[in-house]
Amino acid sequence: MANFKLLLALAAIAVVAHGATTTHLQFYMHDTVTASAGNPATTERVVRGPTPVPGNPINRFGDMYVIDDPLTGGPDAASRAVGRAQGFYLFASRSADQLLLSANMVFTAGKHNGSSIAVLARDAILDEVRELPVVGGSGGFRGASGYGLLRTHTFNASNNNAVLKVDMYLSV
Repeated sequence: MANFKLLLALAAIAVVAHGATTTHLQFYMHDTVTASAGNPATTERVVRGPTPVPGNPINRFGDMYVIDDPLTGGPDAASRAVGRAQGFYLFASRSADQLLLSANMVFTAGKHNGSSIAVLARDAILDEVRELPVVGGSGGFRGASGYGLLRTHTFNASNNNAVLKVDMYLSV
């Protein structure tokens, strides 16, 4: 009888797991800290931390930035808009360039229009690839889990502007 219950439980898990779909999304996040002609800032420092981060003359431990960054289908800012990354990041390490990132990837175009993905992650910004856990979603991504892989596509050290390539792998 115990073996039958175990077999029944395993079968139920297999059916539920088989019913989940995996979605891969790829987009680019344009984090513009310093505005330029025709390119407004999408990131604003709202807290200035007390302690310099070693090797980083611009940012300090405790610096917090609020973001409303465009998401596009390609790395060029003029690429097709797909949404916005809205949230904040803060420098959360006294000894390295590591952030706490809390953001909603809000889709405003295409088949995912009206849906969002919530991310809460440690972002070691100098690493080639960073893994971001997905903690939820809304709309077509309601109850989503998964992860995102974040890569720096371009970075300008003089103004802190960056374009990030994001690959999301979601189970819904």
